[in-house]
Amino acid sequence: MVGILDVSEIDTPALLIDLEALESNIDKMGRFCRETGCNLRPHIKVHRTPAIAHKQIDAGAIGVTCAKVSEAGVMISAGIKDVLIANQIVSAAKIDRLVGLARQASVAVAFDDAGNAEEISREAVKRGATVGAVIEVDTGMNRAGVQPGAETLALARKIGRLKGLEFRGVMGYEGHVQKVERLGDRTRAVQQSLAGLTSTAKRLKEEGIGCEIVSAGGTNSYSITAKVEGVTEIQAGSYVFMDGMHSLEGVDFEHSLTVLATVTSRPTKDRAIMDAGVKCFADSKVMPVCTTKGIEVTFLSEEHANMKLEKADPKIGDRLSFYPYYAPTTVNLYDRFYCGRRGHVEVQWDILARGKSQ
Repeated sequence: MVGILDVSEIDTPALLIDLEALESNIDKMGRFCRETGCNLRPHIKVHRTPAIAHKQIDAGAIGVTCAKVSEAGVMISAGIKDVLIANQIVSAAKIDRLVGLARQASVAVAFDDAGNAEEISREAVKRGATVGAVIEVDTGMNRAGVQPGAETLALARKIGRLKGLEFRGVMGYEGHVQKVERLGDRTRAVQQSLAGLTSTAKRLKEEGIGCEIVSAGGTNSYSITAKVEGVTEIQAGSYVFMDGMHSLEGVDFEHSLTVLATVTSRPTKDRAIMDAGVKCFADSKVMPVCTTKGIEVTFLSEEHANMKLEKADPKIGDRLSFYPYYAPTTVNLYDRFYCGRRGHVEVQWDILARGKSQ
């Protein structure tokens, strides 16, 4: 769709980026990390787009975080040379791809099992590659990860003896406290959650085991996590767009991402229908927020949204913009972003890592 100059010409539903807000968010996070002395390795699962990742690196990020090997492949193919895969990579096919990527760039991966480390070590040695090793430590989220303290130290010693692996540090994610609403309560919860991670990193260093990376953090905790003594980098990613999930006290970035939709029906005076449903917002439980006052989304079906109208009178054919509740899963439903300033499209970015879940 070359030649679109005005947002009014874009067919809907469509995913829009306000470039001024996006660039402001990226610059703000970069400046914050420089001022605090904490590195930034943003998670690209949010935008899945090399063009945005390069903007983040230009603003000071040391590399990127990915969830999957296939995402890492997209980023490395686009010229990004420092990647952390914050996940365990266990199948033969994925290990093969991982080691291949490690021959092209600096790639680290999360471990929480000695047997998995041995498998990746064997493949790396066979192919003359070195894979960075970061142990995932459970911060209380009860997802993946080994327990802090002795269990982590034992795995670090094991990894340190394996050829083809380079032990680089530890990581954790305090995701279970990301939604604590009040900033003071969230601050205490984050600090408590990260205590085991940072104390374990300290014990590793005391034992003479190099621990250059202590990685944690999300957008709702970035300003807290970055100031926790011992943390070296944060993985916050949603700050580039913001969304309903991250609209909390102390998280002061701008909304830069919207879904553009069209009113297709006015069944009653106080109700309207638009052409964007669950397949455009990826969530049927938490509703998107309309940027026009007096319009409330009350229900999403696959291809439609019901809207309650209060002091608003949209006509059939009118276009409305919505902030999604959660940007990462919304973005993964689209092929491209339409990026503009003040109503005019400046550039289109293909979402190259869309659907890269392997």
